[in-house]
Amino acid sequence: MSRVGEKIKEARTASKLTQKQLAKKIGVSESFIKDIELGKKIINESVMNKISKALGKDLNDITMSFEEEVLKEAVEEKRGRKVDTPKVNDVWNDAFSSVLKTVPVYEYNLNKALDGRKMPIIDNKIEGYSKDKVVFLKIQDDDMIGFRISKGDIAFGHITHEIDNNAICLIEYNGERNIRQIKKLDSNKILLISNRGSLRTETVSPKDIKVLIKLDRVEIIL
Repeated sequence: MSRVGEKIKEARTASKLTQKQLAKKIGVSESFIKDIELGKKIINESVMNKISKALGKDLNDITMSFEEEVLKEAVEEKRGRKVDTPKVNDVWNDAFSSVLKTVPVYEYNLNKALDGRKMPIIDNKIEGYSKDKVVFLKIQDDDMIGFRISKGDIAFGHITHEIDNNAICLIEYNGERNIRQIKKLDSNKILLISNRGSLRTETVSPKDIKVLIKLDRVEIIL
């Protein structure tokens, strides 16, 4: 058990709360609280604040203790003392799985991830979206170069099927998938906008397209 986990357990016990009751108060699973108290997970400041509030005790002064213990073990290992290294690694991996998520990088077909990027999880969300709804897209052409979105750039976005006015989205239309800006004309017509050096538009019916991913930002490759 880490010092952080021990202090949380002491505060929880003093408050006469079970692990299940504490978990319910802060919106996590009972197993999550159990792993924290056993020292199997490192918690971020947001979670620590929630636990402190639920237990009526400021616990933020101990948030670094478990990390210090792990670093101490690493130093001892270098000095020749026997340390259960796999256990330390497992603890770090388990801990960061609760605060980081590997977000996949896809091409437009969304079939197989090309790569992955670790993103922080805050309040069970990534960039304000459900952690299971975010993706990165590798831009495959220069259809939107006039919007400074070029082939090879990486775009962060979230999965949605809503037609959002003026949004730049990955859409499916006429059996093809492309990045287009969407502009609503009226309830029966929308404008698909691309810009490969010059502006091009196409008027279509909303029922003729399927929005797959809305782009939130683009990382330009220089």
